[in-house]
Amino acid sequence: MPSDSPIIISKPTLKFERAAIKRGAKFVCGVDEVGRGPLAGPVVVSAVILNHRKVPEGLNDSKVLTAAQREALYEKIMASAIVSIVVAPPTIIAQLNILQASLWAMRKAVLGLQVKADHILVDGNKLPKDLPCPGEAIVGGDGRSVSIAAASIVAKVTRDRMCLIMDFEEPQFGFSSHKGYAAPQHLEALTAHGPGRHHRMDFAPCIQAQRMKTIAA
Repeated sequence: MPSDSPIIISKPTLKFERAAIKRGAKFVCGVDEVGRGPLAGPVVVSAVILNHRKVPEGLNDSKVLTAAQREALYEKIMASAIVSIVVAPPTIIAQLNILQASLWAMRKAVLGLQVKADHILVDGNKLPKDLPCPGEAIVGGDGRSVSIAAASIVAKVTRDRMCLIMDFEEPQFGFSSHKGYAAPQHLEALTAHGPGRHHRMDFAPCIQAQRMKTIAA
C-alpha cells in the first residue's frame, strides 16, 4: 500500500442491532465498562438502549473522542435513550477480582434498565452469566456497534466525574489528571503517601506501597 494512502477509520453502525431485530428482538441493549486498568477508583458499567430514530450523530468508542465530545454526546444519550449505570467500587473488585467485578456490574446494569432488553451486545469476549435474554460478546464492540459506543461514552463520562470527586477528597494523588491509572505522577504519590481510601488494595502497586508505608512506620 502506498505510504500516502488515506487511513480509513471505521465507525460504529447499527449492523448488530438490526441483525438482532431481524431475529425478533425489540429492545437491543449495548453494554460497556470503563476502568478495569486503574489502580484506584471504581469500574463503571453502562447499559444503553438507543432510540434508533434518535441516534446521536458522532457516536464512537469513547477512547477516540475528546472530553468535550464525550460530554456533549453524554447529554444527548441521556436525553434520548434508556440508560442504566452500575458502579463496582474497590471493595467489590477486591472481593470478586477485576474481571468478575466487571461482569457482575454488567449484569446489574442490564437488570437495572427500565425496559427489559430482548438482546444484549457486550464489548469484549465474555458475557456475564445469568443474563435475562440472549446476548453476544463483540471484540472491539465500542467501535463497531452504536449501542456499545453509547454505553462506553456514558461509562467514561460517569467515571471521569467520579475521579474529580476523588481528587477533591484526596488531592495528593492527582486523580483528576490520570484518572487512577498508573501514571508516573500517581506512582510517585503512592510511594510518598501510601494508598488512600480509593485505591484497589488487591492491585500489586497498592500492595507494595502499603508494605513500604508499614515498614517506614
